[in-house]
Amino acid sequence: MTKRSIRNVQPAAAPAAVVTGIPPASVLPRLAALKTADIADLKRQWRELCGTEPPPYNRKFLESRLAYRIQELAFGGLKPETIARLEALGEQLDGGNVVLRRIRAGEDRPIAGTRLVREYQGVQHTVTVLADGFEYEGRPYRSLSAIARAITGTRWNGWSFFGLKNQRGQA
Repeated sequence: MTKRSIRNVQPAAAPAAVVTGIPPASVLPRLAALKTADIADLKRQWRELCGTEPPPYNRKFLESRLAYRIQELAFGGLKPETIARLEALGEQLDGGNVVLRRIRAGEDRPIAGTRLVREYQGVQHTVTVLADGFEYEGRPYRSLSAIARAITGTRWNGWSFFGLKNQRGQA
């Protein structure tokens, strides 16, 4: 096991029986049911499918990870060769150095590809996080504050404007 595959996961108080397989015919109904399930049911499914306590993240996160897990159990996960290749690429990038990986990723920054959505004066604004900045309306920006200013016409703390201020301080 490499450093990359070790995770700090708290075990469930009463470990639930982990589902080891899902019939392929039940995948689509289960995926559709995720959208209408309440958060308590999503957490119950997490315990059932993953065998751990669910992480303290939002509904969208739980839905997407559960959808992947359901498909993984029905159709199989990544091939061992693919996992080995991804781990080798990660090792090439940071040499397995967790500190270097965190510095490079920027702990206080959302993951590249994340979409930040903010409604302002009845208009929905979407920002995409890039590896080296942000993109808004097809233009690159170096900061969220610059985007907030472009949207509002006044100076804003970009992290506050997009609702990330509290998360940033806890990271």
